[in-house]
Amino acid sequence: MKHMFLLLLALFLPNIALASGAAHETLNLTDHWLGYTALVIFTLAYSLVILEEKLHLRKSKPVLLAAGLIWIFIAAYYGAHGMPDAAEVAIRHNFLEYAELFFFLLVAMTYINAMLERNVFDALRDYLVAKGFTYKALFWLTGILAFFISPIADNLTTSLIMCAVVLAVGKDEPKFVAISCVNIVVGANAGGAFSPFGDITTLMVWQKGIVQFTEFFDLFIPSVVNFVVPAFIMQFALPDGKPGGGSTQMTQIKHGGLTIVGLFILTIITAVSFHNFLHLPPVFGMMAGLAYLKFFGYYLRKTSHNNLNKLEQPISHESADVVDDYDIFDSIAKAEWDTLFFFYGVILAVGGLGFIGYLGMASEFIYGELGATTANVLVGILSAIVDNIPVMFAVLTMNPEMPHSQWLLVTLTAGVGGSLLSVGSAAGVALMGQARGYYTFFAHLKWAPVIALGYGASIYVHLLING
Repeated sequence: MKHMFLLLLALFLPNIALASGAAHETLNLTDHWLGYTALVIFTLAYSLVILEEKLHLRKSKPVLLAAGLIWIFIAAYYGAHGMPDAAEVAIRHNFLEYAELFFFLLVAMTYINAMLERNVFDALRDYLVAKGFTYKALFWLTGILAFFISPIADNLTTSLIMCAVVLAVGKDEPKFVAISCVNIVVGANAGGAFSPFGDITTLMVWQKGIVQFTEFFDLFIPSVVNFVVPAFIMQFALPDGKPGGGSTQMTQIKHGGLTIVGLFILTIITAVSFHNFLHLPPVFGMMAGLAYLKFFGYYLRKTSHNNLNKLEQPISHESADVVDDYDIFDSIAKAEWDTLFFFYGVILAVGGLGFIGYLGMASEFIYGELGATTANVLVGILSAIVDNIPVMFAVLTMNPEMPHSQWLLVTLTAGVGGSLLSVGSAAGVALMGQARGYYTFFAHLKWAPVIALGYGASIYVHLLING
């Protein structure tokens, strides 16, 4: 049982002892009561995450507590042995990893909330309804858009956008929303796998210089297979008919709504440019993009007040949009904080397990004993347990000896393997928060065999054409 658990944890995070450097000695506690206790704490916490739908307990609560308890034990033990600084350095490294993910997510969520407040997605909903698309057509439209937008906008932000559209269009049909969210996660993760900008994992591979920019496009056909196979099967479970109930009233986008869409695209370009040309983490480009929205929010407030001062008559309902008092901090406050804290708990808790020594033990077994192909296929399966970002980070840190086709394979599996479970990628976790009550862990788990079929087919196609 212990070795099975080690196998699952093998590629979660890089060995914290390596990240901390040689200045601090680390202790192997894998056979100590502390290590066993940490494993039990993490297992119990993650079991509560899986049972969120049944228990109505937010997923961030158990993992936050688990992270705190694990590091309390580690710090106390190292302190008792005269090495308090070792635990401090390790946890700071973990926190830096989380901080980059936190601010990236926060900016993306803020832009999404700003577009929601400006009725951008309500207007899109009415447009799609007016076009008379069926549920099946909307299912394919949002999935295909997710697949082709994610290579540019990354799979997380693309999923947030497409999910907002699905909620706006089909909120009266929960089954449609659930299946469409599964399709969006699969499509966005598959689309993100063949572009260095499509996922943080592909960014890491590109930044490391292992796979060159144009070589990512060798994964295009396998990625298409990964998306199309499950989508083709899932479409038969969609409800019949069309959404909307025949309303012909069109929602008007508030003043500045389309500009915010443009600023969001500019923010993505900035994030890509920061990484590509300045060799800085993309999160710094996202934070610069948040400044664009802040200044535009200031412009909206000033023009709103100026227009109000010019009006000599009482404000009518028709001119209410003229005096909208937009506040960006309202959009920030509506970010999915449960999701953000969930990532904190997972990264810190699993980082503690890595610091204890379980990662080094298990990773040596996986790549040393199983071979590259089996190990890389397993990477994708393991990435479905929590998230593909720490999985790929672990592989790059271990830097195993394997041919170029195998590096392409692990890039593919780490990117699309997270689709097997809703908690396996940032896109899935974010959508569980955004579509709360519609898209849940068990709603996604229902389609796991179909997604696994696409996963296996994409691996077969890759080995066939990229060898």
